[in-house]
Amino acid sequence: MRYFPLFVDLKGRKVLVVGGGEQALRKVRLLLKTEARIELIASDLHPELTDFAIGGNLAWIGREFSPAHLDGAAFVFVAAKDEINAQVSSEAHKRDILVNVVDEADLSSAIVPAIVDRDPLVIAVGTEGEAPVLAQGIRSSLEAELPPFLGALTKAAGALRGRVAKALPAGGVRREFWRRYFFGSIRDAFLRGSEEFDSEVSLALQDGTQRRSGRVSLVGAGPGDPELLTLKAHRKLQEADVIVYDRLIGPTILEYARRDAERIAVGKTPGKPSIHQEQINEILIREAKAGRHVVRLKGGDPYVFGRGGEEQAALEAEGIPVDVVPGITAALGCAAAIGLPLTQRRRNQSLTILTGASEDGLPEYDWRALARSGQALAIYMGVGTAGHFQARLLNAGIDASTPVTLVENGTLAQERVFDTAIGELQRTVKAHKVTGPAMIYIGLSREKSAKLLPFSTMKAAS
Repeated sequence: MRYFPLFVDLKGRKVLVVGGGEQALRKVRLLLKTEARIELIASDLHPELTDFAIGGNLAWIGREFSPAHLDGAAFVFVAAKDEINAQVSSEAHKRDILVNVVDEADLSSAIVPAIVDRDPLVIAVGTEGEAPVLAQGIRSSLEAELPPFLGALTKAAGALRGRVAKALPAGGVRREFWRRYFFGSIRDAFLRGSEEFDSEVSLALQDGTQRRSGRVSLVGAGPGDPELLTLKAHRKLQEADVIVYDRLIGPTILEYARRDAERIAVGKTPGKPSIHQEQINEILIREAKAGRHVVRLKGGDPYVFGRGGEEQAALEAEGIPVDVVPGITAALGCAAAIGLPLTQRRRNQSLTILTGASEDGLPEYDWRALARSGQALAIYMGVGTAGHFQARLLNAGIDASTPVTLVENGTLAQERVFDTAIGELQRTVKAHKVTGPAMIYIGLSREKSAKLLPFSTMKAAS
């Protein structure tokens, strides 16, 4: 990010505008919404600018630009001829005064974003000068979505801040009031008139003084790509006081969380000392009993090899409310990412999902049932036990040429895909140094009828 987004207080401060045409007029119109002291330098003025000068809205200096005109200026807008633009820009840079030259990013030290104005609610959309039409399009979409009354609602919120701060403790209780204010019953009452608005505010403050019980949301984050988060998962991340997250939750997903939410990492690394499930349960119970909204953020889906059921049982045993937000589980997300159908007519009409991890050692299944022709298997956490699955299935009679598709880091930029056969599974994992996380699909191939290549000729698909 080259340009730092910032809202600057211009009350009583001098802002210089150089130029008297249509482009200068647009900047003046914007500045007149602030409380800045506007000085305009131009020999000729657009008629509307003349009206502003006559009306006392700005001070017009009807002569050529001089560096002395920059004295005391907090900001400079330039919309004049090329040689004047370059001169003003140079002088402003010498004085470390922020300058914006219209349509000249190279001469500017600041740029003006596309603005949605619901004063005092102001939304700025910028593209660092690379795509102004995109910024304008986003602004138009926001303009259509944000009702005009939001400005008045925001001003009323400013008048209430002191009262709310005095009545409600900081943190979740106060945030809950403001969510109700801007997005719930108080907002609705505001539209019905002052009497109902005042009554609803008083009721919400009274509710907030009652002891607040905590709760836990078990949220599935999907297979890794942050765009696969559900809308509900995104909302929960914005509401959370505490986020308890797994090792496979990437930083891009955590970017969707409220910035002041406390974050607690409880990731488990295979083969290394890790936090025990009982300890995770204790953290969730402790934080919820402190009256906080806890989001337990898990890769994939909480109920598919995510131990969500165990955590739910532990919380409910303590009387703590729990809700579940499903996520796109890895078996579905990774297959979709590489175009691998999990079921197909006349090939396989069922899918068995398995885990390669077990607290009691190597996992054991009904291998003969799994080895039957036409079976499709999806194995989670199976990189370390790939050789075990290979040996058991071969001993149970599966054809050694049965296709296998292995997806490492599915849906992410570093995704790797390998097409092999069950007889070559372990060699494929070792040869390509697959460390996971990975999904192993047995009995499924991206090629409907392609003949599998010998191991020595296989290549990773990028």
